[in-house]
Amino acid sequence: MNIAYVIGVDYGTDSVRSIIVDSRTGEEVASSVFNYPRWRDGLYCNASLNQFRQHPLDYVEGLEQTIKACLSMTGDQVRANIRAISIDTTGSSPVAVDHTGKPLALLPEFAQNPNAMFVLWKDHTATKEAAAINDHAKQFDINYLKYVGGIYSSEWYWAKLLHILRADEKVRQACYSWVEHCDWIPFLLTGGNDIHQLKRGVCSAGHKALWAKEFDGYPPDEFFASLDPLLKGFTSRLSKETYTADQPAGIISKEWSERLGLAANVVIGVGAFDAHMGAVGGQIEPYHLSKVMGTSTCDMLVAPQADIADKLVRGICGQVDGSVIPGMIGLEAGQSAFGDIYAWFKQVLAWPVQLIDQTSSLS
Repeated sequence: MNIAYVIGVDYGTDSVRSIIVDSRTGEEVASSVFNYPRWRDGLYCNASLNQFRQHPLDYVEGLEQTIKACLSMTGDQVRANIRAISIDTTGSSPVAVDHTGKPLALLPEFAQNPNAMFVLWKDHTATKEAAAINDHAKQFDINYLKYVGGIYSSEWYWAKLLHILRADEKVRQACYSWVEHCDWIPFLLTGGNDIHQLKRGVCSAGHKALWAKEFDGYPPDEFFASLDPLLKGFTSRLSKETYTADQPAGIISKEWSERLGLAANVVIGVGAFDAHMGAVGGQIEPYHLSKVMGTSTCDMLVAPQADIADKLVRGICGQVDGSVIPGMIGLEAGQSAFGDIYAWFKQVLAWPVQLIDQTSSLS
């Protein structure tokens, strides 16, 4: 078997982790972690408003530093035989972009505007918009929420987009499209400069953005335009075609091959969500429940298409063909607030210790 190594990049809530794996044996040969500095300092967030935003520079800097750190731990043979890079991220964590696909926060005039940054999965500023989507969907004969458990969440793509468009006129004027984090990183690595060429993963589109083959893509423009005129024509900027995570997004760009010191033929995989790819890493198979636990916890299950047929599961976070393993229906459920609840409870229990520390420092 030919020598071949792959790089996996996992974007979590607080940090990004990269690893290099020997594709022949599955052996992990290097790993590195980068904590987002702006996020660590609490920038662009307001917990009292349930606003949690992340600057794209945290993602870009972490991508470069962790991959370079991994490569520095290995020899030239490993570096020369890196064949592919694949990405997973939190989600739904979308961002407003211009027609070139650049996040608005990377433009000087929006560099400090939280509404121009990635709206993190646990941001709940769009609760009113989510409620409006749920009420609006009841007016249609076709159930456009059928594949997302029948209920649309404030944590998801369209609710967040509508909230930002309503809240910020400057961002609204500059925003051409709206892109998930897991779709943007492969676009970045392949040197994308036309948002219409971006390959959107079925994982993000199906679970969070109402994409379905049955709808020939997304719900029709009429659905969104009648919800709010600000959304009129928006689906025309989103490709109807989506891709599973085993497919290539493209080849690494000259800029990034030189930046990382990698060969010019490295393949970049289509991106997906962290919980779904975590289930793959856990060797998920039909009807085996995989619990992916962190800041949130996601319950992942896959089933053959023929077994699911037209069955719908109400209340889950989506059932999407190919979102976990190509050729199988991926079903997602779980608890969004998990690790954060423990962090909160720790603070509740620790107040006597904190009080003692404060008293000691004053004495």
